[in-house]
Amino acid sequence: MIDTHCHLTFPQFVDRVDECMATAAAAGVSQVITVSTSSPDAMACQRVANAHPAVWFSAGLHPLHCDDPNDWDQMRACATDPRCVAWGELGLDRFHPQPSLDRQRAALDAHLDHITQWTAQGLAKPIIIHCRDAFDDLIPVLKASGLPSHRFVFHCFTAGPRELQMLLEFGASVSFTGVATYRNAPALREAIALVPLDRMMVETDAPFLSPEPVRSVRPCEPAFVVHTARAIASLRGMPATELESILDRNARAFFGLPTPDGRVSLAS
Repeated sequence: MIDTHCHLTFPQFVDRVDECMATAAAAGVSQVITVSTSSPDAMACQRVANAHPAVWFSAGLHPLHCDDPNDWDQMRACATDPRCVAWGELGLDRFHPQPSLDRQRAALDAHLDHITQWTAQGLAKPIIIHCRDAFDDLIPVLKASGLPSHRFVFHCFTAGPRELQMLLEFGASVSFTGVATYRNAPALREAIALVPLDRMMVETDAPFLSPEPVRSVRPCEPAFVVHTARAIASLRGMPATELESILDRNARAFFGLPTPDGRVSLAS
């Protein structure tokens, strides 16, 4: 299994990354992407990824961190590291009142402009999207960016069928967290049943959102991604091993991650 989105630089994992990755490996989680929230965090993610062979990282400015210190040149420098496999996470968030949507939108526009420039300079990467209660705001912005729609993934999708249809029509992929296992998320499960298997990934978003049957365990860890995959397999009426193979193939192609024998399959 691959945990396509976690935050190993967050305080819950300080001085625990070795232990966390050992637990993940014991659970069958072979690769992890630690996702950044700003350029200083991207540098921290870079250090973690270069210290752990199973860890990869992203470089991005999270909408809820858009007022944090951030240096675009520093972010670009991080992205030149071969272990950086994505831009993000970036996007919009209407759930939290601060930062204001205007400030989030300014940061998003700047980020997309920089990604367009960096892509033209040979730093093309997939893009991890944070979208909470903001699909109607965000998807038109992403369309207008001119960046390839199939290179976006909406991470931690927790909405319903309407929003899912919007992102599928846009052309993006979608990733699910432990929320998919929660009894109080029927609209999400309805949406999960509609996703084409080749557009789906799973993640933990650790240290948040521990899935059932370990929902009471804090913090969430990359090892727990197996529970989300098994729950989705049950929902889709298919063997867990079959779905896990599909999810791994999708993640490796989307992010350009190597297989255990070192081969890399890149999305077109």
